[in-house]
Amino acid sequence: MHRARQPGHPTPMAPRTPGVSSLPLQAVEPKRLYRQIADQLAQLIANGEFPPGSRLPAERELAVSLGVSRTSVREAVISLEMSGLVEVRVGTGIFVTSRPEAARGAARDAGPGPFELLAARKLVEGEIAALAASVASAEDADALRKSVDRLEAVTGDFDARESEDRDFHLRLAKATGNSSLELVVEGLWDQRAELWGRMQQHFHTVDLAERTIRDHAAIVAAVAAHNPDAARAAMHRHLARVAREFQRGVDKSVEPSRKPVGARVVSAPRKRKAVRS
Repeated sequence: MHRARQPGHPTPMAPRTPGVSSLPLQAVEPKRLYRQIADQLAQLIANGEFPPGSRLPAERELAVSLGVSRTSVREAVISLEMSGLVEVRVGTGIFVTSRPEAARGAARDAGPGPFELLAARKLVEGEIAALAASVASAEDADALRKSVDRLEAVTGDFDARESEDRDFHLRLAKATGNSSLELVVEGLWDQRAELWGRMQQHFHTVDLAERTIRDHAAIVAAVAAHNPDAARAAMHRHLARVAREFQRGVDKSVEPSRKPVGARVVSAPRKRKAVRS
């Protein structure tokens, strides 16, 4: 029989694995794909493969070499630009701007990539639009129309346009009557960090802002008509269009270029398929 532990007796500690406590271990942080790509490019710059003033390979070439999508390469390039290592000259190329020794470890994690965030928003906000169309009041629909009007009045002001765009999506979530959904949308918009903003500045124009106004107006019309399917479809079209515009910006941002002699890009690590038991 096991003897009961007497009151006041210390509980025996589990045996420790010898030497484990002295190991200089650090927490493992999974890296987003674009950051892995940015780290590789930063390392090549640090190693002198791409000296200051040189042009990196075109995004098309980098995507093929790394075995990743061009959108992931674009996000990585924007991350490097934010770190001051490269300069993106739309229609000309990606040029190294920093001293090689400043490149080591310069790529930083700037939150979810824009395309990853757009995919999440499409999934969540599509259903929010459908729910809003089912339950929104006439006052909710009127508030959304006024938001569209305000957006139309500030198409030439980037910061004001961004603020009104956010206001529209939050008002749509509010129209569902579910405050938790408001917080979800607010959280998604708060993830639009510097990486998103830099891409917006590169590729957004007044013409694209006017397309956003038309998209918002279509969502409002579906909500006012209490048509959930139309509201969901309108939101999906809106966010898919934004993704296409960013992708078009990716495709047009650089022309093919030649790599310096000896420059190479290591393939990105591929995920292994799980073995079914």
